[in-house]
Amino acid sequence: MSNWRIRDFHSSDMDGILHLWESLKADNVEPVYALSEVLASCEKDHAVVAVQGDQVVGAAVGRAAHDQGWIVFLATLPEFRGRGIGTSLLAAVENRMAPHGLNKLSALMPESETRVEAFLGRGFVVKKNLRYFERTIPVQRQELEPLSLLGGRILARDLWENVAGMRREKELLERRLVLPLAEADLADEYGVVPPRAVVLFGPPGTGKTTFAKAIASRLEWPFVEVFPSRLAADPKGLAGALRETFLEIAELEHAVVFIDEVEEIASQRSGEPPSPLQGVTNELLKIIPAFREQPGRLLVCATNFIRALDTAFLRHGRFDYVIPIGLPDVHAREAMWQRFIPATVVDSVDVALLVSRTEGFSPADIEYAARSASQRALEKAVYDDGASAGGSAPTSNGRKGPVTQDYLDAIADTRTTVSDEVHQGFLEDIDVLGRV
Repeated sequence: MSNWRIRDFHSSDMDGILHLWESLKADNVEPVYALSEVLASCEKDHAVVAVQGDQVVGAAVGRAAHDQGWIVFLATLPEFRGRGIGTSLLAAVENRMAPHGLNKLSALMPESETRVEAFLGRGFVVKKNLRYFERTIPVQRQELEPLSLLGGRILARDLWENVAGMRREKELLERRLVLPLAEADLADEYGVVPPRAVVLFGPPGTGKTTFAKAIASRLEWPFVEVFPSRLAADPKGLAGALRETFLEIAELEHAVVFIDEVEEIASQRSGEPPSPLQGVTNELLKIIPAFREQPGRLLVCATNFIRALDTAFLRHGRFDYVIPIGLPDVHAREAMWQRFIPATVVDSVDVALLVSRTEGFSPADIEYAARSASQRALEKAVYDDGASAGGSAPTSNGRKGPVTQDYLDAIADTRTTVSDEVHQGFLEDIDVLGRV
């Protein structure tokens, strides 16, 4: 006669479930459902355990949704396998779920699962040519409301790939920031402490904001931009509102927090009399160490004027890296032009000539010139009936698109954002203040 019995799960059986989970891991069996999901289903869905005396020797956990049921966990201790416990557990949990009027009961099990007989014994059929796909949702439901109140959002997953060119900057950010944050366990094995705060600096229009968003996209973390100008209107004052905002951010599991033009609230502090913003700078200097103690988040500050930042703001211990984001090189400019020129005419445009004519242009300058060329070509097609000098390249739908001369005219009329003097100063800042 069997010396084990099956009963409903009790909260006191939680340690037994953990022991069963660990026994699977010890046998190199990787359960399909996460431990947190199994434990949650034990409490909220349907769970039965097999016990011998006071010891939990097996368990089955099921979940019902409409007319579909799922077995999310089935395990027995190694020394109790082969006694029919698995089949009995499946029968018991199915009975508990019967009131839902299920039409189908399914189970997803790892390939290394050895208790196939338990399922076959209950009439389960092994389905061929099926694959299991899984994707982790980066933001849990309970985080959506606080994220919305902060003005945060989840960015498109392909934003990182869509950053045209800038290969050197992307590779640097991928290696220094994304890798240790996305592979935190691996980084820990190598003794790498994931970064918590970085400064991106460079001339205006070089894509610092775009890179901050791309990092969030690459990590699939919420992106929260902090606007000091908006916080200044808070009744608590800018310093108080800044402190409150970061306390709310601490409620999120993951976040990339972005402050643009950070020099506005972290400029060099002078002596007497103290400026009104010195209290804000002091508050921010207090916030950063506390922020750094929270895993799963990254503070990205951007500035066009790194020399204006307070000396204490940039010191080691507050920011892991001070990364320059400069003007695009030849390869980056080519990638940008390839992206901005319509696909229907790009083969007829002298891209190499546009690349050489836009040395010293920022990404924003190139985008402006490209949009301007398209607008000019459109106006010519509509108002000049296509009778422009040099003609126009036909598109696949019979309309006319921009030609090389349209782009050259737009380039000639574009005032570059970054002067030679500003660019030279940026190069000097890299040597003096850069930290990569």
